[in-house]
Amino acid sequence: MTATPIRLPVMSRARAPLTLTTQVMNEQGEWQDIALACERPLTLYLNKREIVTLMTLGEDPEALALGYLRNQGLVENLADIEAIQVDWEVEAAAIRTSRQVEDLEELLSKRTVTTGCGQGTVFGNQMARLEQLQLPDWTLKQSQVYALLDRLKEHNATYRNAGAVHGCAICTAAGEVLAFCEDIGRHNAVDTLAGHMWLKGLEPEQAIFYTTGRLTSEMVMKTAQMGISVVLSRSGATQMGLEIANRLNLLLLARAKGRHFQAFTAQQRLELDARPALRPGDLK
Repeated sequence: MTATPIRLPVMSRARAPLTLTTQVMNEQGEWQDIALACERPLTLYLNKREIVTLMTLGEDPEALALGYLRNQGLVENLADIEAIQVDWEVEAAAIRTSRQVEDLEELLSKRTVTTGCGQGTVFGNQMARLEQLQLPDWTLKQSQVYALLDRLKEHNATYRNAGAVHGCAICTAAGEVLAFCEDIGRHNAVDTLAGHMWLKGLEPEQAIFYTTGRLTSEMVMKTAQMGISVVLSRSGATQMGLEIANRLNLLLLARAKGRHFQAFTAQQRLELDARPALRPGDLK
């Protein structure tokens, strides 16, 4: 990836606690302290217009707000955003832009509620815009998939501590994890990563999007909107997620655990250079 110098908006730094401690009783009737993942509402206001309420962990709310607006096509240029201010006392993020969003009311009227954890949304005619993108067309090696999966085991800190969250990452084919985010919903995590990419001026070349969650239409579309053409998931895919990946020629790898994975689309973009040894019964 390359980084392009950019002008950043004025932003608060309102990171909230990610976990809290509570007492539970186990099957033996014993009391113990455990960590619990936090969940809090964050309502986004764009130029004082209420847009959506997201249920979030609160790890990086400014990047979440920015990535959400970017992935929904509500703001096209980072330079147009003057400020992002998050206030957890009122559970709100106020985003101010230098210009009004064209056709905002029309875009909001075309909202589709998706199956994302919590509540995902897709605004306007996103597919028409996506099909105009020129996504990178490159070949990924099987050995690179395995190396990346091994590297990602170092992350998921909140999940290991408290569970109940999804993790997403932006990675390179060389196995570098450029950004990692955990949140209550996987759509929030990918929006946060989109915000990070925008703020850091990262332009994807041979980039991979990783998620612990399922690959729905919304997740595939958001990956494409970030200019990434390889998606790797520990979970499965939906019928519409597969259809959209096919239309955009995304290499979609799902159920990736250990040395196993399933290539759902664009199989010609995968080089099988590290096939695991067959075990008795594998060919049945």
